[in-house]
Amino acid sequence: MSLNCGIVGLPNVGKSTIFNALTKAGAEMQNYPFCTIEPNKGIVEVPDNRLERLAELYKPQRIIPAIMEFVDIAGLVKGASQGEGLGNKFLSHIREVDAICHVVRAFEDDNITHVHGTINPVEDAQVVNMELIFADFESADKQFQKLSKNAKSGNKEAQEIVSVLEKILEVLKAGKPARLVDLKPEEKKIAKTFNLITSKPVMYVANIADKTATQKDHPLVLAVQKMASEEGAQVVTLCGKFEEEISGLSKEEQIEFLSEIGETQSGLDRMIQAAYKLLGLVTFFTAGEQEVRAWTTDVNSTAPVAASVIHSDFEKGFIRAEVMKFEDLDRTGNQAKVKEEGKLKLEGKEYLVQDGDVIYFRINA
Repeated sequence: MSLNCGIVGLPNVGKSTIFNALTKAGAEMQNYPFCTIEPNKGIVEVPDNRLERLAELYKPQRIIPAIMEFVDIAGLVKGASQGEGLGNKFLSHIREVDAICHVVRAFEDDNITHVHGTINPVEDAQVVNMELIFADFESADKQFQKLSKNAKSGNKEAQEIVSVLEKILEVLKAGKPARLVDLKPEEKKIAKTFNLITSKPVMYVANIADKTATQKDHPLVLAVQKMASEEGAQVVTLCGKFEEEISGLSKEEQIEFLSEIGETQSGLDRMIQAAYKLLGLVTFFTAGEQEVRAWTTDVNSTAPVAASVIHSDFEKGFIRAEVMKFEDLDRTGNQAKVKEEGKLKLEGKEYLVQDGDVIYFRINA
């Protein structure tokens, strides 16, 4: 399945540095606003130690990890919703992504200019957030005006849509994102059709200085965490400069480097994993002598839906799924022992695939 996460923020907060480290794609970096105009895109592997363990057990010819796409979107400035900076171009790019990775600057550096002159990550985030809210309000209001007449004339479908729009407009008018609107499941389906930017899931990435990389209670980071907590959003703290250095090292050198600063995972690995969860995804595996592979499906996917990720015809031809938990396979060391313990389960069409399931699908060809 195609998944992407847009990296956004004000100019010069470190978006392209982080993107380069993520993808090693070499996005242009300069010390002036709007260096990135057309969005850079890069495919990254989702780090997962379980895949390596399965490879040890099955010794396959190839190992294929789950992947996701990151999009480095041009820096936004105050007034973007009215066309300032790259305005409408920025907004059109961000509407196309599934989730938002909002980078905020939590470091001091006299050599890197700040568009507002002072370092305040919460205010920076609010500038971006308000521009997105303004853009969404305009979009939602246009849809509301268009459908109101039909709703008043008794059109039931229009009435349902307008009712959802009214709830969203009320929250947007209060300066809050659309994702905070309390909607019923059926209303959420309607809201999804509006394609509002602030309905997308968000995580904040606090980009810190290398000299404070090991400081857990930096006041700028604490301020970002407080803001995110109030929004129900996640926060990942990393040093873009460190991450760029680490990305050029071998795996063994990366482990040694991280150990020296008291970490077991790079900030980028934590960021990718957080983005993956943000999108409401789970990983299941297929494993054999030819290939060990990680697959991505939505939370609460049934077995046939998960099978369709492998091949679209598999959902229609689904017979059953032979399912093992990764933990059982890891503990016992082989499939035969999992089966002996009675922990290899035969599941039907109603089975909800869980994160870490190792599955063999039986399909009617």
